[in-house]
Amino acid sequence: MSEKIGDDFQKLTKYKRGKVGGFLDWSNKPKIYKQYPNSKKIMLIFDEIKTLSFDQTIKNRKSVRNYSQNPLNIKQVAYLLWSSTGIQRVQRDYKFRNVPSAGALYPIETYLFTKNTKNLQTGLYHYNIESNSLEELIQEDLSAPLSKACLDQSMPFNAPITLIWTAIFQRSKWKYKQRAYRYIYLDAGHIAQNLALCAATMGLGSCQIGAFYDQEINKILGLDGKKESAIYLTTVGYPL
Repeated sequence: MSEKIGDDFQKLTKYKRGKVGGFLDWSNKPKIYKQYPNSKKIMLIFDEIKTLSFDQTIKNRKSVRNYSQNPLNIKQVAYLLWSSTGIQRVQRDYKFRNVPSAGALYPIETYLFTKNTKNLQTGLYHYNIESNSLEELIQEDLSAPLSKACLDQSMPFNAPITLIWTAIFQRSKWKYKQRAYRYIYLDAGHIAQNLALCAATMGLGSCQIGAFYDQEINKILGLDGKKESAIYLTTVGYPL
């Protein structure tokens, strides 16, 4: 990795007056929902979730790296997924989500690995945002390879669930070109903070992970690392 690649990126993606915008090919706009049509679907419901006040939630939010063996339940998982990046409302046939996104292009996808959730098989899932459902991808305990890929950090091995956020870059690049990468990482940050606050309000802990071997995570997810690539993770569970 070049010593100045970050500096170059920051410099070369700055906006300059009179040189912002350009032609948009609306016929080539990428779809903003990813689906696995041949997978088993699990619909998500999260009614009757007990939560704290907003003030107490803010005070309780902290990075939690050690988790008890108490399992989560599927309603808790459903609420975490919806709160972090689910559809909040529909206006004029457009579906707005619980987080802001540059140009409302929503480049971030969510994958869920669960190791200890009641009524949910251990394995890897994709969160289908449009239908608020989980799409089953792999029935396998991936906690060891996930931890290894996260620079041997123990959180993904011990946590009941790990969320992996990926980016489909062209969704944002269609409009923002190279500047899109700035917005993509901001989008991921919005989602991660929603997740962290949602976990805190339910008495759970979370820890966001930005240090990982990219291609090892992409291999676990079955991604090419070019069109779509892992960019962020978080673990969630009851604090030890």
